[in-house]
Formats: sequence, structure tokens, C-alpha cells
Amino acid sequence: MTDISAQHGSASRSSARRNYSWRVVDIVVAALIAVAGGVIFWAWSQGANLISTPVNAVYPPLSGLYAGGWMIPAVLGMLIIRKPGAALFCETVAATGELIMGSQYGTTVLISGILQGLGAELVFAAFLYRKFNLPVSVLAGAGAGLFCGLNDSFMPWGWNIAYEAGDKLAYIVFTTISGAVIAGGLAWLATRGLAKTGVLGSFASRKAATEPVFS
Repeated sequence: MTDISAQHGSASRSSARRNYSWRVVDIVVAALIAVAGGVIFWAWSQGANLISTPVNAVYPPLSGLYAGGWMIPAVLGMLIIRKPGAALFCETVAATGELIMGSQYGTTVLISGILQGLGAELVFAAFLYRKFNLPVSVLAGAGAGLFCGLNDSFMPWGWNIAYEAGDKLAYIVFTTISGAVIAGGLAWLATRGLAKTGVLGSFASRKAATEPVFS
């Protein structure tokens, strides 16, 4: 009986390890999410040009409310793949895609992608990659937004580094809110929608459409 229990325990631990190992399908789908994210990044950046003048005329830090679109791949990638590194991978590759397409932000877009992906990744890691409900998704988006705001406000290449302290704080709050709502909320809804179609049948997220919202 002891041997059987030990074997069962060993098999369970082995299964858990396998669940965290990336498969070829994980890499392929994550890459597809990232490539699509790169296109979204590029388009979102063009939109930023359109709103910059009216927003700056009202209150420049309000531009942080637009930032969430740049963080969608990080949260969406993790909600679908559900394995360590998914948020960081998808966000970084998406940023690389925007850079290749010709980002107006130059190579700093890659740094931003890494930091935003890390912000989301750390939230999922805090829940041991076991919680993917709406609150965690929103927190992950907020984490990405927080890192975005800090990067833009305090790094040497930050575009609003000349802001006064109060304006920097406001901008960081706005990017955090934007990340939570746009990246966190929309990515969670998108995952549930995809799960309903059956295309996530190969992933742990295949039951996302019927998972509890808050637990």
C-alpha cells in the first residue's frame, strides 16, 4: 500500500511538472498571440498620435488612460496558455513585432514590452499560476499598467520624465487603471469568448467560459 501511495504521489508531482512545461502548441499559440499583439501595438500607437493633442490640451497625464491596449498580449497570453513565462513572452514578442514594423518609440518599445510583461507575470506568479479569474486578470492588467507608468515616468528614456511629481503620480494611476480595465478586463472577456468556440480545447483554459468569475 505504501509503495502504491508513493507511486501515486510521484505520478501526481510529475503531472504537475508536465503541466508547467511548454509544449509545441503552447509556443505556437503564444507566438500567434504575440504577433497579433504586435499589430495591435502598432495600430494603438497610431491612435495615440490622434489623441495626444486634445488630451494634452486638457491634462497631459490623462494620456495614461489610453495605455492599456499595449498590455493586452501579456494578460491574454497568460489567460490562454496558463504557464509560467506566458505573459512576459507574449508581451515581449509583441513589442518586438511593433519594433520591426517601425515603432515611433524606437527600441524603447522593447524595454516597455519587457517591463509590462513582467508586471503582469508577477501578479500571476503571486497566485502560483493557479488563479485566472476576473479579479486576478484585472490585477495582472493593473500590474502591467503600473510598470508602464513607472517606466514612462522615471526611466531616462521615459517620455514624461519632465513631469512634476504630482503629474507623474497621476499618470501612473491612470496607466494602472487603463491596464486593469482594457488589458485585464478585455483579455478576460476575450478568453471566455474563445473558450466558447472550442478553439482552446488543447489548453487548460478550455473551460474558461464556465469558470467562476470571482473564485
